[in-house]
Amino acid sequence: MIAFWILALLMIASAVFTVTAKKPVYSVVGLLANFVCLAALYLELQAEFLAVIQIVVYSGAILILFVFVIALLSSGVRPFDVGPNRAPHILYPAIVIAVLALAGMTVSALRTPVAVVQLPVGQTGDANAFGSVGNFGTALFTTNLLPFEVTAFILMVAVIGVVLIAGDEDPTTGVVRRRKRPGAREPIVKSEPTIR
Repeated sequence: MIAFWILALLMIASAVFTVTAKKPVYSVVGLLANFVCLAALYLELQAEFLAVIQIVVYSGAILILFVFVIALLSSGVRPFDVGPNRAPHILYPAIVIAVLALAGMTVSALRTPVAVVQLPVGQTGDANAFGSVGNFGTALFTTNLLPFEVTAFILMVAVIGVVLIAGDEDPTTGVVRRRKRPGAREPIVKSEPTIR
């Protein structure tokens, strides 16, 4: 139980550091610390497969994607234009939406009867035991299929957005590249014959 509280405090601290860090690379490092603490929490629950997947997928693939996003967004030589600060205007609507969502989840949880699912007790590698590959696959592709697909869609949209943002401007000159219309042909330039 002591390990759980230590990991929980480390996860909260790393999450706060991720959100409040001044530089995006520091935020990625804080997110990496959060993922490692979550993997250690899975190990405490004897879910070794989930811990390894947490390290391989999130700490490996997703964080590398974030680092590439940061590298592409900051590839220009001139600083970004800073617009007006709209963050103070978002605070009150965000609080109202969060309170309404929490109230809706609370009412829904109180009305829904709780079904207790008993998983067979056994070793982690056994079939249908908590943290096993079969249990993880069943939960991922049946119960949580929609959130899994929505997450994949959001990551794809983020990658396309980065490519579009990074592709408009030449990082060495700062000149916006002209876009060709689909099907447009290059002008034909006739060269004059040279006389020797």
